[in-house]
Amino acid sequence: MTGASTRKRPTQADVARAAGVSQTVVSLVLNDRALVAVSEATRERVQAAIADLGYVADGAARSLRTGKSLLVASLIPDITNPFYPAFERGIQDIADDRGYDLVAYNTDGLRAKELRALRAVQRARVDGIIATPFQLKADDFAPLLADGVPVVVFGEFAEPTTAPRFDAIFLNDEAAAGRLVEHLIDRGYAPLGMVAAADNHHRREGRIVAYRRLLAERGEGQAEMLAFGNDPTEAGGYAAMKELLARSPRPRAVFAANDMMALGALVAIREAGLRVPADIALAGYDDITVARLANPSLTTVAQFPERLGRRAAEMLFERLAGTVVGEGRRVEMPYELIVRDSA
Repeated sequence: MTGASTRKRPTQADVARAAGVSQTVVSLVLNDRALVAVSEATRERVQAAIADLGYVADGAARSLRTGKSLLVASLIPDITNPFYPAFERGIQDIADDRGYDLVAYNTDGLRAKELRALRAVQRARVDGIIATPFQLKADDFAPLLADGVPVVVFGEFAEPTTAPRFDAIFLNDEAAAGRLVEHLIDRGYAPLGMVAAADNHHRREGRIVAYRRLLAERGEGQAEMLAFGNDPTEAGGYAAMKELLARSPRPRAVFAANDMMALGALVAIREAGLRVPADIALAGYDDITVARLANPSLTTVAQFPERLGRRAAEMLFERLAGTVVGEGRRVEMPYELIVRDSA
């Protein structure tokens, strides 16, 4: 065969010749050695030669030289939920700055898939991992930590652990959800219902705890109106809302455990011929992009996912650089109640 399929793959030497520099200079530019005296004009010339030739660095060779894969991994439960692409964007921005590639694993929040992803990142010999676990336990990360792979977790574990050397970022879910429920109560919405996912776990438990606590403290004797969908998706929110609408009396306001469930609940409310917020007020949690674009726009709790991803990545690279050692850190991140038209 002839043509592009048999063309020799360009090398660093080819780039050096095209740019009129040494291979050492090419290597410095490729490894983003900003502290080394390579002029901006030279960098631009090397980068132009790389683009013209279509040069791609040999990752395996680079790994042998550095002893690192220059890969970090992220485990997320649902790539279709807009919260997680924004979270991944924050991670990737920091990884790009550090010259690392990012590989993401979608786990559907299932323990079997989460464990399979952990085994995969061990085989891939990634240099670090950022995980958003739904069913994993803290001790499941022990083999990675024993191999010297730093771990940052988004969330907190309910159970005690014998592997405390991972870092964690988290929000106080109970406090954030409590602020939202207080807002609904203060607006005079009663009875107050909630929709959540049947596969509830510690990551969302604080939201249900807040609903129940505020209802007991300030609900003036109102009985709990909590309905569960099969999963934390639009479909789950739709099914749970249909159940609440069948009750008598029906709720005057509903708190959904996340924005995706709130959007499903909105569809169910409209199908019943009811209006939001005139007939039923509605609030979610997460502040995904669609929340402000919905009609009516959705009252919710902002977690700032891109900021979360960036902070998680910064913590990971602090470990990789050796600027932070020792026991794991716990960093609580801010939230904000966002009041919009739906409640």
